[in-house]
Amino acid sequence: MAEAHSAVAFSFAITHEGFDINYDHEVLNLVWNSGIRSWKKRLARARNGVRNGVYPAHIQSLWVITAIALGLHFAGLQVPFNLVNRLLINFPSNTVNWQILACFMASLFVWLSICFIMRYTLKLLLMNKGWMYESRAPGSKVSLRTKLWAGAVKLFSSWNKPGLYSFQGSLPRLPVPSVHDTMTRYLRSVRPLLDDEKYQKMERLASEFEHTIGKKLQFYLKLKSWWSTNYVSDWWEEYVYLRGRSPLMINSNFYGTDAIFMNLTESQAARAANVIYLLLCFRRTIERQEMQPILIQGMIPLCSWQYERTFNTVRVPGMETDRIVHYRDSNHVVVLHKGCYYKLPIYHKGRLLRPCEMQVQIEEILNSTATPMPGEKYLAALTAWDRAKWAETRNTYFIRGPNRVSLNTIETAAFVVSLDETPYEFDLHRPELLDNFGRTLLHGNGCNRWFDKSFTVCVGTNGRVGFNAEHTWADAPVMGHTWEYMLADDIYGYDENGNTKGTPEFQPPSPVHLSWALEPCLDRIEEATLAANKLINDIDLRILVHNQYGKGFMKKCRLSPDAYIQMALQLAYYRDAGRFSLTYEASMTRLFREGRTETVRPCTIESAAWVKAMDDTTKTIAERVNLLKEACDRHQLGYQDAMCGNGIDRHLFCLYVVSKYLEVDSPFLNEVLSEPWRLSTSQTPHGQTPKMDLKKHPQCISSGGGFGPVADDGYGVSYIIAGEDLIFFHISAKKSCETTDAHRFADNICRALADIRAMFELHMKQNPNVSKKSVTNGSSTDSTKSK
Repeated sequence: MAEAHSAVAFSFAITHEGFDINYDHEVLNLVWNSGIRSWKKRLARARNGVRNGVYPAHIQSLWVITAIALGLHFAGLQVPFNLVNRLLINFPSNTVNWQILACFMASLFVWLSICFIMRYTLKLLLMNKGWMYESRAPGSKVSLRTKLWAGAVKLFSSWNKPGLYSFQGSLPRLPVPSVHDTMTRYLRSVRPLLDDEKYQKMERLASEFEHTIGKKLQFYLKLKSWWSTNYVSDWWEEYVYLRGRSPLMINSNFYGTDAIFMNLTESQAARAANVIYLLLCFRRTIERQEMQPILIQGMIPLCSWQYERTFNTVRVPGMETDRIVHYRDSNHVVVLHKGCYYKLPIYHKGRLLRPCEMQVQIEEILNSTATPMPGEKYLAALTAWDRAKWAETRNTYFIRGPNRVSLNTIETAAFVVSLDETPYEFDLHRPELLDNFGRTLLHGNGCNRWFDKSFTVCVGTNGRVGFNAEHTWADAPVMGHTWEYMLADDIYGYDENGNTKGTPEFQPPSPVHLSWALEPCLDRIEEATLAANKLINDIDLRILVHNQYGKGFMKKCRLSPDAYIQMALQLAYYRDAGRFSLTYEASMTRLFREGRTETVRPCTIESAAWVKAMDDTTKTIAERVNLLKEACDRHQLGYQDAMCGNGIDRHLFCLYVVSKYLEVDSPFLNEVLSEPWRLSTSQTPHGQTPKMDLKKHPQCISSGGGFGPVADDGYGVSYIIAGEDLIFFHISAKKSCETTDAHRFADNICRALADIRAMFELHMKQNPNVSKKSVTNGSSTDSTKSK
């Protein structure tokens, strides 16, 4: 085996004649190249660290200031603050060499001062969020204050070309809202969900909390916000993700699909090879920080912290809590095919293999006659199992021997690739094909996805691809950006025969079939497989392709497309369940350092009034339209508050964590945190990379992705506004729940969208002037979410 070969690549023995040294030139060459690559990365990180540390100033400006200081000093003029002469007093002599050193040190002091002034000035500018709340309605003007602010931010952010992490030190910290403001927002959000008696009880609990224990909990939370970079993110990662003991499959992991309207190649090997290569190129842009951070409106940066763990990352199971492990480098990926695991080298003599060379490796795997070792075919089911049981199994059977070596190979891989044995098909006239595509990516057969890895690339026999991603290391927009980058370049990667372009320059290193000794834990693997199958059999997924209209019509209605869809979901759920429910919509907080997400609560007093009006025959069309606009405006305000750090749920979550640390019981927080999210929604962002030219390649857009339901009696709904007349909805539900049905809910969404359109068309006929104004109010939340 390759591992054994590596172990004896260098050996020596002491004989009567002296030392007998044996070594393998090829393996030592691999070691040398690996070391060179590692040191290059270290030097690049050090260089980028200096550049990011002084941003928005430029490192080259130091030499300019030094030259000015030298010129002033030797011309007999005084350097500002007389710094050079003050330094010379403490030097051994006043020779030319010491004078040059004094000039450099004085220049360094001045330069660092300028750097920090620029950096904290930019930070103060980015703390302003007033621009988020300014109206984008037609005819409205941007205030002079915002214009001046935008000009200053633009000046600082364009002063020097930023790297991926250049803005990190300038991003403000996430603010802690006041307890009173959070109580006010919370009570308003639950009013449509509670009758008068329950609402009065909740008011009493909230008031009691605010004036008693809430003050103490808020004090400790303020201390944490001053001390830590972000007062939410570490606790969110720990308690929401890592401490969860339920299986990752369906419950936590999410998926993304291919550009389904394009069929680039029918070759599974060619598509897999090109995708692997492009993803590794993206990894290189992250490592070298060559990718620019995402800038809203070209000037306001989003936090890039989450990109660091995109590759070489794994979630390691633990008995009580898991942990995220990120490796600095990885020179291989792991490929899973027909139940066999292969280590696929991706470098040769220090050079990344080209797609045509990787295709040779993939074809070797596809043509292999190797058969899975006992238990190997179902091994990945352990990662779809209860986390505590998987941790116990891992600590018992995977801590030594070939199992440890092979498991380490998987966990240290850049990512995992699964070469499936079925095609990923799509046909607008056969919706069940796209549903099957989504189910394949969400859970596969339960044992052909390594759910612990940051992501698994899945490749069908017909060349279509998708991914399954673990959620702890980052949120969906980061994985979406990675996927967009790949899709944007993937369209140029094949010749007329469907193979990757180019000719291999050498015979690439062969993949190595990993070795296992799984006989002692076969019963555990079987138990995990049965548990995975039970989860799979209980999940239902419906991918709705809504092509009757899209954001083009929504803009004519002068409404935010996201708010429009959220209101349609409220109407669909009310018709489906006969009541309103606590609704979750994910919003990002990446305007702040290490920000992740906040919750927007689309079910509001205004949305409930509009939903009821839609089936109220006493309401006129004009009244319904006005109620919908009020509901959308309220939704926009909620989204703006969430993005600006004034959300509800993350603040309450952190207060709850503090109460548990202090061992203080709060009836109010217990009540809040026990409320189920029966409707969990999220919009899939796109257009995050300028490489994605949808005007040139309009069919290149992915159909988005989805996730499982958060509550057993609820729905998980992900949607992507793919074009002017195209929206994809990914709807999931549990089959075991008698009150939910993913297909029925999809029909209700179609009906809701049709009813809203009919309402607006009738309103436009009755009010012809409305139809002439096709400019959207363009709320800031839409632009930031799609970025």
